[in-house]
Parts: sequence; structure tokens; C-alpha cells
Amino acid sequence: MAEATLVATLTAPPDEAGASLAALAGRAAVLEVRADLVGDLDPDWLRAHFPGRLLYTLRSRAEGGAFEASRERRRRRLTEAAARYDLIDLEMESDLVAPLLEAVPESRRLLSWHGAAGGIDGLRRRFATMTATPAALYKLVVEPATASDTLAPLLLLGEQRRADLVAFAMGAMGGWTRLLAPRLGAPWLFAAAGEVPGAPGQPAFAKLVRDYDLPRLHPVSWLAGLLGNPVAHSLSPCLHNGGYRALGIPGLYLPFHVEQFGEFWLDVVEGGQLEALGFPWRGFSVTTPHKDVALAVAGAASPLANLAEAANTLLFEQGIWEADSTDLTGVVEALAARARPPRGLTVAVLGAGGAGRTVAAGLARAGARVVIANRSDQRGREAAAQLGCEFVPLRDFDPGRFDVLVNATPLGHVPEDELVVELGGARDGTVVVDLVYGAAPTRWLEAARQQGLEVVDGREVLLHQARPQFRMMTGQDLPLPLGRELLGLEGAA
Repeated sequence: MAEATLVATLTAPPDEAGASLAALAGRAAVLEVRADLVGDLDPDWLRAHFPGRLLYTLRSRAEGGAFEASRERRRRRLTEAAARYDLIDLEMESDLVAPLLEAVPESRRLLSWHGAAGGIDGLRRRFATMTATPAALYKLVVEPATASDTLAPLLLLGEQRRADLVAFAMGAMGGWTRLLAPRLGAPWLFAAAGEVPGAPGQPAFAKLVRDYDLPRLHPVSWLAGLLGNPVAHSLSPCLHNGGYRALGIPGLYLPFHVEQFGEFWLDVVEGGQLEALGFPWRGFSVTTPHKDVALAVAGAASPLANLAEAANTLLFEQGIWEADSTDLTGVVEALAARARPPRGLTVAVLGAGGAGRTVAAGLARAGARVVIANRSDQRGREAAAQLGCEFVPLRDFDPGRFDVLVNATPLGHVPEDELVVELGGARDGTVVVDLVYGAAPTRWLEAARQQGLEVVDGREVLLHQARPQFRMMTGQDLPLPLGRELLGLEGAA
């Protein structure tokens, strides 16, 4: 099986014992020392704890780093590092001068550039200029302004097919290109050694290993992914890719940070350029805030998606995109696991966005008495009227009326978020369901637990709504025990 070279970027001083460096061994082949962030570390000490090669990078502020001293000081530090490090990052715009080129032999040069692409033509010209200077590796990093900009480095890789070229787009918008680039020949993939990224959009090393099993490059015949804003926190890549690997499915599930849905859909999905590179689309999961607009690009839709006017699933089938929603399945299955089928329950759905409308519509059809509560009166009333449900302004909400409370708002994605509603008046036996999840339970779920209420973690909802998506996209079932293991739910109820 082919492998990429993983580069762990050191953005903070390592622990004195070197345990964090030793933990990288076996997966990372190169340690990049961002000297503009951590200073000039002793390479002998680093080698004692990390068995791979050492790359010295003094990223200038002009190229997205923190170094802004004089050119003389910069060249002195690079020259000194050249005597002790295995590889030296030389910036194309400032470092291609005779003294540095003499100090750093061709076999130890990484020649880098960061900037606006200027389209594929501009990137071709930039690369041609770079290759006039011999180097072991050329690194071009695009700062994308539009979704179309993210494609330029991948197109360059597809054209060149060179073993000495690394190219990708940075920032949240370009994060997915880092993951696809090795499939087009890019030999190196950069990841943050710890939690602090070395550049916008740089993934954490541990996440790359967990979600994609890197540096191994498993066979890929088609692409799927998650469309949303934000997506960096999502566990969907871990769940889907873990299932693909376990079942031998040749797919790759990527996180797409999409700011302008229409632009992304037109340029990246319908543009045909990824298909031309050998990566056809299979389907998408869709999350906040794009569930409403996702329905508009579909040529066909399920009854539930049409009723809720929102979709969390897009499937490419027989030449058309089909829209569906599995949000309801996530909630219903989680309730069923607690012997609480919807029929006869009084349920409050908090939020009138795409997920809220879908869950409300489905629960009502399953026999629950559903009330929609929303901060915006107008949107809440419109959703309730559309679905035939009662509406309550969130400011007037009384949790004591309900058997089940479902948070379908984005609140909870960050720890500082306010509580969706106070739970002080909730009655004993109330089930509190949060569609939001994170590394730790949301504040709302913690408040529910402290009050002795039964809770449903967002990860459990994710698992149950993802399983039908997985089946639609692959034709195979994601085993429930495997899904629980991948999401860390082994010990959960």
C-alpha cells in the first residue's frame, strides 16, 4: 500500500522529557521546526527523541509566519541552521541569494511559496519560475479567496505528476485539498504536532491518523464528504472513513468548509474538474447552515425532505442529485434505544432551521405532539404553520410541559455558548437530546445530567443518522458496534 510522508509541524516547545516527540514515531517521517514560533531548538536533542528527518522553517510574516526581523538576521539564522538540520525551507521571494544557496545544497532545499493563485495559469507560471532553482522539494500554498481557487493546486498536481511537488490550498476553505493532494502525487502532508496549527487550516496530526489512517493511502475510487460551516470539529470523517476501511470500501470522505454554497456547488461539484482527475462524486452529508439550500440543487427529493424544505443528504444516482434527510432517524433511533418511541410523547424541538424542521415533521408524522420553539418568532411561526405544529417563542418556553427536549440549534459548538433554554422546570423522566456534539458534552447536556435528567449525546444522534447515509452512499451497512467504537461510545448508554 502506498504511503504519504507525514510532516509533524512543531508550533510550541516540546515537553522536557520529549514524550510528545516520541509519540510521533512510526507515523511522522519528518519533524518541521517552526523556528519563527518556537525559536532555534537544539537539533541534537530533537534527534534523541524523534527518529526522522528535521526540517527548519523560519516562516516570514509576508508568507504567513511570525518572523519579521531584518534580511541579514534571517539569512544568518538560516545559514546557521543549514549546518545542523537535515532540510531547510527557503522562501522563494526572499531567500534565493547566493550565500544561502551555497550554504544549503540542492538535496536539502525545500523551496516554498505562499500567496494568491492567480488561477491555474498563474500557478503554472509560479511553479515554472520556482523550478529554475534546483531543490529537493517545491511547496506551493494557495491562499484561496473563492471555492474555485482551492482547485488550482490540485489541477497543478494532476498536470505535473511530480514526486517533488507539494501543492494545496490553506485556510478552512482549503483544508480538504491537503487531504486529497497525496492522491495526486504530493509526497508530503503537513500536520500540526499538537493542537496549535502552524498555518490556517492545518489539521492536527492525531486527527489525520484517526480519521484517515495516514500515512497509509487506502485505495480511492470516489469521493464523499460533509458540507457545512464549520466542519473542523466534525466526527463524520472519522465515522465514514473508519467504516470504509473496515469494510474494504474504496471511498474517501472529506470535510468541506463551505462559505458560499452556490459558488462551491457550481465550481467544485458541477465543474467536473475533480472527476477529470479521477475522483467522481458519490454523495454528501449536509450540516449547518446549508440544509435549506441543499434541497435546491437536487433533481429529486424524498417526501420528508420536501415537507421540511431541507436536506442533510445528497446522493448522486444515475446522473442526478437526490436529496433526503436522516436527521429524524438519528433522534428516533436514540429514543428507541431508551424505550421511548415517539407515539404519544410531547416533544419540544428547539430551533426552526433545516434540522429542526426535519425532526419536527418526522416526529409529528410518527405520532408525537410536537411544539417548535424558536428565538425568531417569524421563522418559528412559519415553520410551525408549514408543519402543522404548535409554536412557542423561546423566551416563553416552559420545559416542564414536555417528555422530550431536542436542541436543533447551533448553540453548543463552543464551550462559551449560552444554554439553549434553562432546565430548572423540567420534570423527572424528561429526555434531553442534543444534536450538537464536541470533544466534551455540551453545557446543556451537563446541566441536564446535574438535574438528573436522561440525556442523549449528539454523537449518538450522529451515529444513527449517519448509518442510513452510509448505506445510501456505499450499499453496505455500517455495523452499530463499529460505529460506537469509532465515536467513542462504547461505554455510553
